[in-house]
Amino acid sequence: MELNLSFADYQEKLAKRSYHQKFGKVTQVVGLIIKVEGLSVFVGEVCEIEIAKTNKTVLTEVVGFIDKTVLLMPMDELVGIGPGCLVKPTGRSLKIEISDKLLGQTLDGLGRVLTSDQAVEGEFYDVNRMSPDPFTRRKIETVMSTGVRAIDGVLTVGEGQRMGIFAGSGVGKSTLLGMLARYCEADVIVIGLIGERGREVMEFIENDLGMEGYKKSVIVCATSDQPPLVRLKGAFVATAIAEYFRDQGKKVILMMDSVTRFAMAQREIGLATGEPPTTKGYTPSVFTMLPKLLERSGMAQTGSITAFYTVLVEGDDMNEPIADAVRGILDGHIILSRKIASENHYPAIDIQQSLSRLMKGIVSQEHHQQAGELKENMAIYAEAKDLIDIGAYKLGSNPNIDRSLDLHEGIKGFLRQKVDEPTTFSETVIRLEQLFEDKW
Repeated sequence: MELNLSFADYQEKLAKRSYHQKFGKVTQVVGLIIKVEGLSVFVGEVCEIEIAKTNKTVLTEVVGFIDKTVLLMPMDELVGIGPGCLVKPTGRSLKIEISDKLLGQTLDGLGRVLTSDQAVEGEFYDVNRMSPDPFTRRKIETVMSTGVRAIDGVLTVGEGQRMGIFAGSGVGKSTLLGMLARYCEADVIVIGLIGERGREVMEFIENDLGMEGYKKSVIVCATSDQPPLVRLKGAFVATAIAEYFRDQGKKVILMMDSVTRFAMAQREIGLATGEPPTTKGYTPSVFTMLPKLLERSGMAQTGSITAFYTVLVEGDDMNEPIADAVRGILDGHIILSRKIASENHYPAIDIQQSLSRLMKGIVSQEHHQQAGELKENMAIYAEAKDLIDIGAYKLGSNPNIDRSLDLHEGIKGFLRQKVDEPTTFSETVIRLEQLFEDKW
């Protein structure tokens, strides 16, 4: 077959293809930032730095530019990088390979499997994806049973809802997450451990999650000793994995511990690239990044991601900047109280300060009324507690306080629950009814 191509046609075809590899060179390393000259790249592109002495390759990502100087941030350790090291652009942003073979596995913050050498043999998902179109999101109408009475009874969560768990350190966040992971009615559980202690990973799997829960889970682990970019990417990797299973039409639970460490990682990156610090040292990009992460979960056209995000509040201040920003984005908040935990009451949920914004639309009118009655009686008892404790209150003085006294022990028993004592949603509703039926 004869091709009638002119010399200009050949030139055009040749111009469309690249026959050489262009490298940049490291010129400076300042803190977490690697400055490189001679590259034509885009923000978010992955680059490889080759260390000739050790034949090692360090993964980095483009985070900014100063004139013609490219700013990179490492996803590995900086050790070994020096002036003149060659930098190879990959032409792509970070992608991870996902398939059903990830179930029962633990991954690092970049989506690499840590617990198996078996090939994933899946499709590649971009880590940075857009949230679902608001017009294609289905309405949240179905209850997601969590197995925790305090949540199912008074703070009912819907399938596709996003809840925040707010607490200081050591109040039982991880234990509550473990209960939710074990007893939630979900097809797949994705857990992101972002910026947490290294020893907690195996403890969470063995003690809180259990082997039965682990079999239908994928755990993404980016511990506190890893570079800030890895901790940041760990949150997006966990979300991308949840999206993969959601797109298959599955009912997915996404848990992230914690959003605060994610925000701190972005603050480190922002300060390193020259952003001005604002509220409590957090940079403006932190408050831009939070909704980009949190809005990706929820209902979609097919499948759902019901999400639980923990927020570590400094000094038990529930109004600090990250807690305030996250509470404004999510569909409800569960507050864990140090005072309640000190009374050996677990889970240490402060019912009066917590809220599920969607509860009224997904439960029966009777259930909603009884949950309101429970909160009202707790408030009446709390207000009269000082008088009751010193013996200054006389029975019969106030019928509302009398009733709250009658209900107090029953309410405490309803809200208190052992880790190995799951309760189905229907059982919770029956127990809530029984709590009030003799007291009307």
